[in-house]
Amino acid sequence: MADRSPEEPISDDVWEKFVRDSESDIRASAPKEPSARARVVAGRLREQEARGESPGGWRTGPVSGERGGRGTRRRVWGVVGLVAAIAVAVVAVRPSVIPGDPFGTAGGPGAEASPLPAETAAPTAPPAAADPERPTPARPFAGSPALAWADGAAGIVPPKAKTVGSLSKAQVEQALEQTKKLLVDANLDPATLRGERPETALGLIEPRQTSLLGRLDTALRTPDQKHDPLSMFSRFDPDELRLAGDVVKTRGRMTFKAGDQASVVVHADYTFVYPLVRPDDSAHEVARTIVRRVLDVEVSDPAKYRVTPGKLMIRRYDQEIGNSACDVYDGYLHPNFPSSEPTGAAPSGPTTDPYDRSKDIDADTSKECGVVSRT
Repeated sequence: MADRSPEEPISDDVWEKFVRDSESDIRASAPKEPSARARVVAGRLREQEARGESPGGWRTGPVSGERGGRGTRRRVWGVVGLVAAIAVAVVAVRPSVIPGDPFGTAGGPGAEASPLPAETAAPTAPPAAADPERPTPARPFAGSPALAWADGAAGIVPPKAKTVGSLSKAQVEQALEQTKKLLVDANLDPATLRGERPETALGLIEPRQTSLLGRLDTALRTPDQKHDPLSMFSRFDPDELRLAGDVVKTRGRMTFKAGDQASVVVHADYTFVYPLVRPDDSAHEVARTIVRRVLDVEVSDPAKYRVTPGKLMIRRYDQEIGNSACDVYDGYLHPNFPSSEPTGAAPSGPTTDPYDRSKDIDADTSKECGVVSRT
């Protein structure tokens, strides 16, 4: 018989032959017609059993849970147990030989997805469709590719720092950590999510960027179409929404390279998935809003340029938002729930997959509000 790969499934005919051969071996090893001496010994043993004097087993050892069982019974179960042990070993290696999915290994509804490895480069395609399972407050990411994503800040993993130009490894490492800190405060901090002012994120921005800081300050105080805090911060109205649980799923990557001005440029590209419920919703519906953010920051050598040490110069901040009301500029994200009529203007743009990270984000801020293919 040809060698079999450990990953090759065991066909039904091979399995049936294995069972038939095992049964033949059992029958071949069964005791033959006993001799006259054996019959005498067997009779003596039966008399002992009748008097309650059954001897212990011979080369069998005790069997857990049994009391005075016959040696023959033990030997039969020993042989059957051997066959069962072989079968269990086969199933342990290839559980697919058993019809159905008795161990829940096929990843059907209710099964938790295996965590994905960290994203180190742009994926080549959107994530595959997940099981069409409806999310619940207990399992808010059911039916979503984000089920296998990292939780919150654990999904933001800066790369290993190294010297870049005149900037030391420690300075580059600080730039990476500060970028992560800004992303966490802007997109994951509970206070920011419930609409409070993201002081930590604002405090990380280079103070010399007065125009940017002024726009963000206006957006947070009096939001409108031209001053939208959602351009950099994720926020929900606490009177209308709250997180379903305390986990936001995160996936993305961070890279860095040398800049033109004795600097390091950090590029961050992350998607955040927010599961939300309405506080007074007796139907316990869960809606998910998906926000992808691309952030480019630059840190120059303070020995060569007039910059504030430890602060980040924001060079780019773009976002794509999936499942939020169109043309609503009150400073909050407004997801649509399955049983509710959509709020805001009717979408007029194309249909997109908010989980697709294989393409660069569209930086055109004038693009139309579109439709998401899934949430």
